[in-house]
Amino acid sequence: QVRPGLRTPQLPVWLCSLTGRHGVLFGTDGRLLSDWKRERVFHLYFYNGQQEQTKTAHLTIDTHSHHWEEDRSEDPSSPGKRRPSLEMAIRTKWPGATISWNGTDPFF
Repeated sequence: QVRPGLRTPQLPVWLCSLTGRHGVLFGTDGRLLSDWKRERVFHLYFYNGQQEQTKTAHLTIDTHSHHWEEDRSEDPSSPGKRRPSLEMAIRTKWPGATISWNGTDPFF
């Protein structure tokens, strides 16, 4: 039997399967689960345990960014507009969010 604490996590945690690889997307702010105002700008971390990932990726999520702030000079279908699968997964929960990789090279 599953204990109640395991059914209701105290910190936001998502298990992800992205392009056939598994990883963990998590936050360290438990208030993100209970206070919708915390969802404006917050931090998430991603780790997949693959050899090429030497450290946990630190992501900053901004859910109140504006679509018109994005560079419109590029064609949306061009390779420069390709988005990492992790960003696309995050946007299933927070559509339109801007995601900063904070110095980490985005991986696809």
